[in-house]
Amino acid sequence: MLNIDDSARTELEAAAFRRLTALLRERTDVQNIDIMNLAGFCRNCLSTWYEEAARAKGLDLGKAEARAYVYGMPYDEWRDRYQRETTVAQQVEFERGAPHRHG
Repeated sequence: MLNIDDSARTELEAAAFRRLTALLRERTDVQNIDIMNLAGFCRNCLSTWYEEAARAKGLDLGKAEARAYVYGMPYDEWRDRYQRETTVAQQVEFERGAPHRHG
């Protein structure tokens, strides 16, 4: 493991998080269920973790604000623009892996 101080580690983690959220904002063609089926988390999970981290720091950040940060726009707007109906295959895969979810 790289021997760095806590401040540098936090900066690196923040940079990685910003890059991940930027990629997820760009890849509007990738549905949350696809991410969930592959990785066990999705944009909603990430926004929940962001909200929980803010709350742990005593910040008043709500679900809608956390989702807007992760999605790059209000969630309802993203859903209306980009979300597609779940296919049977996606749903079957989701159900098969449901006990292993980390969201």
